[in-house]
Amino acid sequence: MKLHARAALTLTQREELARLVVDDGWTIRAAAERYRVVPNTASKSDRYRTDGVEGLRDRSSRPERPARQTPDEVVERVKELRRERRTMRQIVTETGLALTTVRRILLRHGMNRLKYLDPPLPARRYEASAPGELVHLDIKDIEKLGRIEKASHRRIGDRTVRSRGAGWEFVFVAIDDHTRIGCSSILPNERAESAIAFLQATQELFADLGIHVQRIMTDNGSCFRSHAFAALLRAHGICHARTKPYTPRTNGKAERFIQTLQREWAYARTYTHSRQRAADLPRYLHDYNFHREHGGIGYQTPISRLNLGTHNLMAIHKPRLPLRPVRARRQRTAARGNPGGVGAARHAVRRERLPAAPVSHRR
Repeated sequence: MKLHARAALTLTQREELARLVVDDGWTIRAAAERYRVVPNTASKSDRYRTDGVEGLRDRSSRPERPARQTPDEVVERVKELRRERRTMRQIVTETGLALTTVRRILLRHGMNRLKYLDPPLPARRYEASAPGELVHLDIKDIEKLGRIEKASHRRIGDRTVRSRGAGWEFVFVAIDDHTRIGCSSILPNERAESAIAFLQATQELFADLGIHVQRIMTDNGSCFRSHAFAALLRAHGICHARTKPYTPRTNGKAERFIQTLQREWAYARTYTHSRQRAADLPRYLHDYNFHREHGGIGYQTPISRLNLGTHNLMAIHKPRLPLRPVRARRQRTAARGNPGGVGAARHAVRRERLPAAPVSHRR
């Protein structure tokens, strides 16, 4: 039983007091003195005669019907005027009610904001008919991941432990619209050279799976609007679609993939360093693509929508290494050598595919 803060007696004590009055014939004043309460409190034992123990529980002090309650027909009139998109001041002039009364009526019925009267937009669900027909790419400022130098207050709860000046890391994501196969990389910035490097890595991943990227969808970020990024798309014959400004739901599959990454990878465990978190990304992407059931495709795994044979599936069933970010100095040098061209983009995103040859030292 939940008692109010100043309750003098518990439910058991109330029952004992009521029994003294009802069964043993004590007076209300004598019973009140016995339990050290005022007679008004002891007089509640009359409820025990009609309702039993349940009648001794706390009741709300709110009246069952307010004396000056607004009539129902006036409330319906206020709602009718509001559906005509009248303002509160106009409703006050029309009905003669106080502004506070009109505001309370509209708030109680969820009509206090005019935008609440508009029906919600219907969900436009679509899916590409084949793998590679549409690939969603995204990177947003809200998805910046702070670099980790040690376990901070987010995980251990001590706000005195912080990693000031560690910087940020940027997570690029790509997801195929048909299969929901995802690809992600952590890069040092969100500039054009990073976007180009990630797109090339995504093409390589999808090419290994037999997927040819035909069209991509991105937001209107500066890295996706750069000339170098557009030149790379033209060189590979890839169409580029952009979302409507301030409408992230258009690229909803990438937004949902980022949310899943945050919940199941970035903040799923305590990492002691950013390198440890980055090293765990290939493992999670492998589990996401090959083993995790996806609700948007009937709780199948993304790789199952490629309809690969057993031998082909076993050949690609291995985690891929993350994309290695290039140094900013090499990126700037390559960009100055051939600004805006595909060659500059390729030089700016040199990836270490083979170990470096030994250097001979002359005597």
